[in-house]
This record gives sequence, structure tokens and C-alpha cells, in this order.
Amino acid sequence: MEKLSFDDTIQLNNGVKMPRHGFGVYKLADEARFRTSLEVATEVGYRLFDTAMFYHNEAYLGNFLASSGLKRDDYFVTTKVWNTDQGYDETLRAFETSLKKLQLDWLDLYLVHWPKKEPFFDTWRAMERLYDEGLIRAIGVSNFEAHHLDRLMTEANVLPAVDQLETHPHFSNRVLHRYLEELHIAHQAWSPLGRGPLLTSEPLLQEIGDKYGKTPAQIVLRWHLQNSVAIIPKSETPERIRENAAIYDFALADQDLRAIDRLNRGERVSNAPDVIYVRTEPDFQ
Repeated sequence: MEKLSFDDTIQLNNGVKMPRHGFGVYKLADEARFRTSLEVATEVGYRLFDTAMFYHNEAYLGNFLASSGLKRDDYFVTTKVWNTDQGYDETLRAFETSLKKLQLDWLDLYLVHWPKKEPFFDTWRAMERLYDEGLIRAIGVSNFEAHHLDRLMTEANVLPAVDQLETHPHFSNRVLHRYLEELHIAHQAWSPLGRGPLLTSEPLLQEIGDKYGKTPAQIVLRWHLQNSVAIIPKSETPERIRENAAIYDFALADQDLRAIDRLNRGERVSNAPDVIYVRTEPDFQ
């Protein structure tokens, strides 16, 4: 059985090494199924686990890791501060709560979940304090467009290490990707396989998959990695978890990469960040 390697990392702009292929736990809401999924994920080598306050499963991850037998230096945990917890004191409190639920002494990566117009800088100042105190190895953002980053950098003392973005063949985010490369900010894809019919509605993905003896999902995940995009696919199905890990015994030819690039429609599966940025009510689903 093919396994991921914890040494397959990208180096962030502060020198921290982050696995480029992690496991997302969004919508894993039942603790028994959560544990089963994580057992399979660790079995095939996943060591980056991405959660968030908003997912309501940080405690599940903490319970799993505490009983997993894994050494703390052998896994990488990301969580995020939610919209209603933004602000200086609010972020500090939210971080403390997350850390307790995760049963950790320190966190690998902490992200601002969505850009929020107010209190924009206060949240980041709290993140910088936690980073300076050594409680977080790296800080970053999620769903930040170029103009959000530009605004942040007018007052930030620490450059975000990661921008976690919706990215998949129907929404490739290539312009923002190039901007992140210029800033030396790592691009990590959430929903790397899209949602809904992407994998079944594009015959091209099956055609390319047949060429390499791989599934459409494996083709898309490989496309991300070869485009220098880190990934956090999610699944609670053991077969899919194993399938998503088995993408290191082949490489897509340039013509296949470009063909997948042409599937871009500029179509999101979630909200545009600017909708959240200016919204005042607490929810967005």
C-alpha cells in the first residue's frame, strides 16, 4: 500500500516545514466516524490535520491524537479563528479554547478563517502576539484575496505564511496563485476536488485517468501538486482516503496539466471572500 511521507513538505516563508498533502476534517461531525477516518488517514501516512473552530470537531481531533501513539513532532495541526471570534482579545480567547480542545501545548498553524473588514488588524495583532510567544509555529490566512493581503501588509509585522483558498479545476485561482508566489506565501487548496459533479461531469478527467490508470480524483490531486499547490482533501470513506493518498507513483505530462487548466470556469462552490468581508451578521452558509 502506497503511503504519504511526512518528509514531503514545503518550506514556509519563516522556515517551518509543512506537509504539502494534508487531511481535512470539515463536516466530520460524528466522533466515531471521525476516529475511523483518522485511523485510516494515519495508516496511509497523513500527518497534517486541518480543522477549525467552525467545524465543531477540534475536540474529536484532540482526543484522537492524544490516543494515537504519535509523537507531537510527528504531526502538524492547523486550526482557524472564526468570524465571530475576531478581534484582539476575542482571538486570544478563541485560540486558548482551541488549544484546550486539541489537547496541545502549541499549534503548528493558525489561520484567520475569512477576511472581515472590522476588526481586521486587531485579529492579526493577536495572531502575531501568539506567534511571538512561541505558541504557534506559523500564522496565516484563509480566503484572502490580493487586496485583503495588501491591506494587511500595511500594518503587519509578520507576513502570512499560508493562504488557504478554494481551488479546483473549475476555480483554479491562478492569478492569485502567482501573486502569492511573488510574496512567498504558500497556496493551500481547500475543496481541492470541488464539490458536486466536478469529477463526474468532466469526461477529460476520466480520459486522463484512463491514460495513467488513476481515478479522476487522483488526477486532480496530482494536478494541484504539480502546480505547486498544497492540498487538504477530505473524506470519511476509507477507500477514498486511501485513493487520495495514492498519487505519488505517476506524474502528469505537461499537455495533460494544461488540458486540466482549461477546465477553469471561474465558478466557486462557496461564497466569494468579499461577501464575507463586508458582512456584519455572524453566519454565512
